Amino acid sequence: MNRAARLNAILDLLAAQGEVSVDQLVDRFGASAATTRRDLDSLADRRLLTRTHGGAVAQSVAYELPIRYRGHQGGAKEQIAATAAALVVPGQVVGLSGGTTTNAIATALAARDDLAELGLTVVTNAVNIAAQLAMRPEFKVVVTGGAIHPRSFELVGPFVEQLLSGIRLDVAFIGVNGLSAASGASTHDEAEAAVNRLMAQRAGAAYAVADASKLGTEAFAHVGGPELFPVVLTDAAVTTEQRAALTDAGYEVRAG
Repeated sequence: MNRAARLNAILDLLAAQGEVSVDQLVDRFGASAATTRRDLDSLADRRLLTRTHGGAVAQSVAYELPIRYRGHQGGAKEQIAATAAALVVPGQVVGLSGGTTTNAIATALAARDDLAELGLTVVTNAVNIAAQLAMRPEFKVVVTGGAIHPRSFELVGPFVEQLLSGIRLDVAFIGVNGLSAASGASTHDEAEAAVNRLMAQRAGAAYAVADASKLGTEAFAHVGGPELFPVVLTDAAVTTEQRAALTDAGYEVRAG
């Protein structure tokens, strides 16, 4: 397990139990005691937990809120998140749409110690992602405004579009519900699709992020094709057939 995945797993365990011990984490994740202590110290420095003698406890409601809404992140999303986070350069302006995969990307970015000096500006329409990254003082978090979508915690509507129209992003990671060679990227909701499309258009580089189960499928509302998302980030479960179909349609497919 890489460091970003381990830190995320520690936070998930802490959210479930309320407290953890170094010995427990060593047994569970296989890292040394010294490495585990450094992991806990790093998370404590970001105010994501409180260190105790021999372990750590959950920080507060301010810590628990983003964790509660984060949900389960499987190996596929962690793979994609690691690939995406590695594309980000310190000091950049990064756009993150809503979704479980982009939430995993936010977690991976928060685990990067090399971002501490120059930081990042993160623009998002997802309130759970904003709450998660607000714990990092070196991150400037810009929330778009708008009306909240109750199922996805995403902000949609004209206020979102007004803000996005006036800014420029270096890179954007857009979560989608389906991505096929014939129809491109799509989502279940037309309002979310409109926001995702505009966020991608405002970015110097826009990546569609989707685990392999979503490749070759189509959802209700079209977001864009390879002209908007020349690169698709997915996980190692992508099949030869899925990759070939998307490549023939003009996409570059990168698997974690």
